[in-house]
Amino acid sequence: MADRQILIDHKRIESRKFYHFTKRVFDVLMSLLGLIVLSPAMAVIAYKIKKEDGGPIFYKQVRVGKDGRHFEMYKFRSMVVNADQMLGDLRDQNEVEGAMFKMKTDPRITQIGHFIRKHSLDELPQLVNVLKGDMSLVGPRPPLPSEVEQYTDYDKQRLFVAPGCTGLWQATERNSVGFNEMVRLDLKYIEKSSFFYDCLIICKTVLILFNPNGSY
Repeated sequence: MADRQILIDHKRIESRKFYHFTKRVFDVLMSLLGLIVLSPAMAVIAYKIKKEDGGPIFYKQVRVGKDGRHFEMYKFRSMVVNADQMLGDLRDQNEVEGAMFKMKTDPRITQIGHFIRKHSLDELPQLVNVLKGDMSLVGPRPPLPSEVEQYTDYDKQRLFVAPGCTGLWQATERNSVGFNEMVRLDLKYIEKSSFFYDCLIICKTVLILFNPNGSY
């Protein structure tokens, strides 16, 4: 299809040394500040998760980062402990087309999980991934290895940059669009990326914490 042709010049993206340097410095400073400022809220969330079912507070999952590198991504656990084992029985109820699984009334989500996912609070531990350099504050959603296996060459352009805690898709359309539109938005971000564009997306994300845009 004409609208899914290869669009991104990988070498041009890699050559933007000053932007990558300032982005990394900004990521480190803001993620450190975020962890400090948000620590009381994170402590309350941790307590609520533990109190609900006694299971682990955090959830670790292998995701695919820049240039296909695998890493462990951290989140607050928002689902039942055996959620991964239950996924196979829910595949036919996927509500999103393409290489991604989303289900609005997912039975695996816990009571506190519904709240923290709605307000994107489950993703706060990803600030640690940002400090480690696995992720950036702004970038494409980090995919699962099983999702990347289904990617076309067009889709793989999402992996030209580090994945983000938030991004253009997360701060705008979120779950109101399918996989193909998510990829289009991610590539649009990569093409337009700049320090000020990153700041704009972060500001939009902060607003979403108080006025959710369909997260589930």
